[in-house]
Amino acid sequence: MQFDAGFRAALADLVAWRRDVRRFRVDPVPEAVLRECLAMASSSPSVGNSQPWRFVRVADPARRAAVAASFERCNAAAAASYPDARRAAYTRLKLAGLREAPVHLAVFCDAVTPIGHGLGRATMPEMLRYSVVCAVQTFWLAARAHGLGVGWVSILEPAEVAACLDLPLAYELVAYLCVGYPIEEHLDPELIRHGWQERTADADRLIER
Repeated sequence: MQFDAGFRAALADLVAWRRDVRRFRVDPVPEAVLRECLAMASSSPSVGNSQPWRFVRVADPARRAAVAASFERCNAAAAASYPDARRAAYTRLKLAGLREAPVHLAVFCDAVTPIGHGLGRATMPEMLRYSVVCAVQTFWLAARAHGLGVGWVSILEPAEVAACLDLPLAYELVAYLCVGYPIEEHLDPELIRHGWQERTADADRLIER
């Protein structure tokens, strides 16, 4: 299958407009759209065809509050770990849309899944988690194509999140996603816009041997 220049240009736009969104409208996400994005995520590549991703929609207010409390604890600890000037920059950042986003998705890796019969992960067991990351990226791009924003919240206590969601011990948290329609659109990523970190040159990320 070959794709034309128009498709490649649209794909480049989609990747460029994939943003980590923290500011959401409260409008509900249509169920059919969410399901379509999840279906696309389930078509992602996985080591040994293991399909280890487990998407958990978190709708219960008490469980959401527990996740938000975990974020607040971790965020305060992270802020305290920086020296004064960097701490001030950190505290100005909005790092999660947990209160506003209409949809919360906790994405776990089933670390003991028998699917795939262990193929490809004997020497690199972390490939299961990498497969889940592929599914997250696919979901993110699909959501963006529908005009949705996604925010990946990593400032959390994985064990606390898993416990408050009452999930099997073998489920390992990989991502906690806030999903909804963004309040604003920007050409530049938020962390660049607010002076946290500039992009490095592409040449710095390719090493020749």
